[in-house]
Amino acid sequence: MKRMKRMKYYALCIINYALSSCLLFTACTLDEEPRDQIPEEEAYTNPTTLYQNTVAMLYTYIGGNADGQGLQGTCRGIYDLQTFGSDEAMVPTRGGDWYDGGIWQDLYRHSWGAGHEMLKNSWLYLYKVITLCNRSLKLLENYKIMLSDYQYDSYQAEVRALRAIYYWYLIDLFGNVPIITSTDVSMNEVQQSQRSQVFAFTVSELQKALPLLADYNSVHQGDYYGRVTRPVALFVLAKLMLNAEVYTGTPQWQACIDYCDLIEAQGFWLELNYERNFYVHNDDSNENIWTIVMDKDLYSNEMQYMFRSWHYRHAAAYGFGGENGACATKKVLEVSKFETPEQDRRLEKNYWTGVVTDRNNNIVTDRSGNPLEYHPVMVKIDLSGSKYVETAGARMKKYDIDKNALKDGKLMDNDIVLFRFADVLLMRAEAKLRAGQDGQDDYDCVRLRAGMPERPITLENLLDERLMELCWEGWRRQDMIRFHCYKSLYEGINPVDESDGHTCLFPIPGDIITLNPNIKQNKGY
Repeated sequence: MKRMKRMKYYALCIINYALSSCLLFTACTLDEEPRDQIPEEEAYTNPTTLYQNTVAMLYTYIGGNADGQGLQGTCRGIYDLQTFGSDEAMVPTRGGDWYDGGIWQDLYRHSWGAGHEMLKNSWLYLYKVITLCNRSLKLLENYKIMLSDYQYDSYQAEVRALRAIYYWYLIDLFGNVPIITSTDVSMNEVQQSQRSQVFAFTVSELQKALPLLADYNSVHQGDYYGRVTRPVALFVLAKLMLNAEVYTGTPQWQACIDYCDLIEAQGFWLELNYERNFYVHNDDSNENIWTIVMDKDLYSNEMQYMFRSWHYRHAAAYGFGGENGACATKKVLEVSKFETPEQDRRLEKNYWTGVVTDRNNNIVTDRSGNPLEYHPVMVKIDLSGSKYVETAGARMKKYDIDKNALKDGKLMDNDIVLFRFADVLLMRAEAKLRAGQDGQDDYDCVRLRAGMPERPITLENLLDERLMELCWEGWRRQDMIRFHCYKSLYEGINPVDESDGHTCLFPIPGDIITLNPNIKQNKGY
């Protein structure tokens, strides 16, 4: 039985705050009374119900089941912005499928504008959760009298750390954003902060929370699985320092190394089996640091990635639905040395290529009755008119198939991996290399676990390693920006100078600027 079924902190949440997700869209204050919550006298009667309805309820928003909601698992939100404008994956137009007003082509070509649907989705989602965090902090203060000092401090620390994580996503995607820490604020009071200021605020909030967050041992006893714990906060601090030069102009390589050391000291290690991290019931992985908890019997969080990647007949052979969309780019084939004697072993673990078989190793047929075969090298952004319109591109294979999954395979028991220790080793290897130190051992550990031979550590090799090890995990855009290679992948479009801001930051959604003149657009748009 999953640890989450033992703790049930999601299931015990009595209310679901439905605060408006349109932060900065309204002129009223954020101090509202949601209409769908139970009476206050029932929600905050003791420390347990107070925790459930201020802290635990926030975790219902980490995942999602609607477009733009959740940190991962759904469609047209944060994950798609981080993935489908990179050289890792694309959603090709397949004849009459997947054009969707050009939003996927715009991501691939880096021709997005301030009206792009995914930008607005992501902004509203991130600020919705921040607003909920602010409300929870206010309620904890209001009902402090029923808590011990330790309960109050630890509850607050957990909420503030979660809020800080959401600010990290904001500065990574949008740069200069408002810092809002109160529910009593009106639109005309909201002011935009510089990216470096939001960075400093985020780091400070996480550092203050660290001593009060649960450590590794608590996590693996089960009661804290899926929550923001000390290792989670340390991981985000390491990421902030790894990307500090991008966010602030000042590198922080040694700080990144130090935070990675602290994560290792918490007791995480690489699983001997790479696939173990993505199994059905992967909650006992000693490598996964933070996940979106999935349980098809308890929660509505969805995992749509394989659903929208697999061919219809491929998915049907495994008992779920498929939308025949997302696939790997040619860059993945190049880096993995596809169909050569040196092919990276992780390619087969993470991607479907060639002839497709079912669970019993029977060949799956296409809609014409011929063997269904994926053609990785035939992929391009617009496949209309191509004979490979349905079959071009290698497809996602990262997560084990839950044969008992529901809702066309979107409700499954594989927890969605957000942070894991392999990334910590690669972060530390990179930070050491950039700081003039020796990161070879960390780099080799990741490669050897994957069954790949040792090779000299270089920045180019590290970037390639991150592509193979962490594919489909939502890191590629961030990595490419840090390595100064995030540019349009579309043939015929000249790369845009990074100094003007375009592509290194997404534009702030146009509706936000229209309704709040205090918010200024990012440079380059």
